[in-house]
Amino acid sequence: MDKLSIIGLFLGLGAIIGGQALEGGHIMSLVNGPAFLIVMGGTVGAVMLQSSMSVFMHSIKMVYWIFVPPKLGAEQMIEKIMDWSNIARKEGLLGLEAIAETETDSFSRKGLQLLVDGSEPDVIRRVMEVEMDAKEHHDIQAAKVFEAMGGYCPTIGIIGAVMGLIHVMENLADPSKLGSGIATAFVATIYGVGLANIVFLPFANKMKAQVHSHTQLHEMMVEGVISIAEGENPRNIETKLQGFVG
Repeated sequence: MDKLSIIGLFLGLGAIIGGQALEGGHIMSLVNGPAFLIVMGGTVGAVMLQSSMSVFMHSIKMVYWIFVPPKLGAEQMIEKIMDWSNIARKEGLLGLEAIAETETDSFSRKGLQLLVDGSEPDVIRRVMEVEMDAKEHHDIQAAKVFEAMGGYCPTIGIIGAVMGLIHVMENLADPSKLGSGIATAFVATIYGVGLANIVFLPFANKMKAQVHSHTQLHEMMVEGVISIAEGENPRNIETKLQGFVG
C-alpha cells in the first residue's frame, strides 16, 4: 500500500474542502451533479475518442498501481539471478530448464528459456529488449490517458461554466433559477481545474514512475541473463547488477 499516494490525495481534496469551510462557505455548495456530469462525462468521452480500447482498459487497470504498487524488489531480483548463475555454473545451462518451467514472471521465463535453448548473447539481448520496449510503450501510453484527461478536464470545466452562464441568461426573468445556473458555472470550473491538478496529472506522473521502475528491473534482468549466457563469474555478475540499485 502506497501511503504517500493516499495521504496526498486526501490532503489535496481536504485542503480545498477545509478552505471552503474556514471561509464560512457550505461544503455542500461544492457538490453539483450537473457540473460533475459535464466535466467527467466530457473528459472521459474525449480520452475514449483518442485512445484504443486496449490502451484505455489498461489505463483503468493501472489505477491500482497508484495505491498498491507492484512489488519491485531489486535485491530479490539480484538474488534470483545469482541463483541462476550458480546453477548454470555447476550444472550447465540445461540445469535451468526446470526453473524456467516454474517461473511465474513471463519476462524472466523468456530469458531462462533463451538460455536453455543455447541462444547467443546478441540474440538474447535483441529478443528481450524488443519485449521490454513493447511493454514499456504500452504502459506509457496507458499513463498518457490520465495525462490527456488532465489536459482536457480544465477545458471541459470552462465549457460547463459557459453552459451554466447560458442557463442564467435564459432565466434572468426568473430569479429562482439564477442560483443553480451560477452554481453550476463556478463549480464546473472548480471540478475541471481541481480534478486535473489533484487527480489526473498526479496519477499520470505516478504511473510513469512505476513504469520506469519496471523497465529498470527488466534492464537488470537482461544484463543478468546475458552475463550468464557469456559464462561470467557469479561474483562479477552480482557486482554489475548492484549498479542498478539506487
